[in-house]
Amino acid sequence: MTQVAEERAETVPVPAALADLVAGGDVVVLSGAGLSTESGIPDYRGETGRRRRAEPMTYQRFTGDAEARRRYWARGHLGWRHIAGARPNAGHRAVAELQRRGLLAGIITQNVDGLHQAAGADGVIELHGGLDRVVCLGCGERTPRARLEDRLREANPGWDALPHMINPDGDAVLSDADVASFTPVDCARCGGLLKPDVIFFGENVPPARVRDCYALTESAGALLVLGSSLTVLSGYRFVRHAARHGIPVAIINRGATRGDEHALVTLDAPLGPALDALVSAAY
Repeated sequence: MTQVAEERAETVPVPAALADLVAGGDVVVLSGAGLSTESGIPDYRGETGRRRRAEPMTYQRFTGDAEARRRYWARGHLGWRHIAGARPNAGHRAVAELQRRGLLAGIITQNVDGLHQAAGADGVIELHGGLDRVVCLGCGERTPRARLEDRLREANPGWDALPHMINPDGDAVLSDADVASFTPVDCARCGGLLKPDVIFFGENVPPARVRDCYALTESAGALLVLGSSLTVLSGYRFVRHAARHGIPVAIINRGATRGDEHALVTLDAPLGPALDALVSAAY
C-alpha cells in the first residue's frame, strides 16, 4: 500500500457496531462493482457509471443479432486487455486478509473481474460468472479467454483500433468503422456461438448457484455488503434473505443503497481505506 493510501485509511472511522460484527466471525461478503473501481474498472451505477451512461449488452440481443455480437467482440477484444491488466486494490486484499484470519464464512461477488481470487481469496462464488472464461452456446465447452484472444488476433491481422473509453465489464468504445472491420470467431470445436462465461442482462443466474448463495447467507453470522448499490435484484435478494432470517446486515458503499433499510450499520466511504481500517478494527 502507498503512503497516501495509508494516510487515507487512517481517516476512515469504523463504527464499533461494524467492527464487532466482523470480529464475531462467520461473515459472508457480498461484493459489487464499487469494490473494483479503485483498480481502474468502471461500474454501471456509481460515479464512473454515471459519467459513462453505458448501455449493457443483453442476452437476447447478443444471441439474436450478428452485428451486435461483432460489436461486442470487437469492443471486448480491446477492453479485455484493461480487465486482464487490472490488479487487486486495498479492498480486495483486505477481504482476503479477513478470510485468512478465519473471520469469513464465504464470499459472493457480483463482479466478473477475478480480482478477489487474484488477491488470494479462496472459494469465491462468482454470481455473474467470470470474464476470464468463454462458453460455447452450442456444445457447452468452456475455454480460457486467453485462448480466444489468440484466435481473435489471428483472425484480425493488422487490426489496430484504439478505444475512446473503457466502459464496465471490459467494454471498449470504438468507432463504427473499427467495429465493421473486425472479424469475430466461433467455437473451434463445433462452430457454435461463443459467449463470455458471464450472466448478461436478461439472462438468469443458474439456479444451483443461487441456492448456494441463499444457503450461505442464511447460515452466516452477518452479511457484509461491499461496493454495491443493490439496485439489481440479483444481489439485493440476499440482503432481503438475510433480513428475513434475522441475520445482521452491514453495508460499506459510496452513497446510499437499496438495502440500507435492512442494514444494522452502513458506512459511506471509499472501499479500500474503509476495509483497511476495518481489518485493523476487527483484529
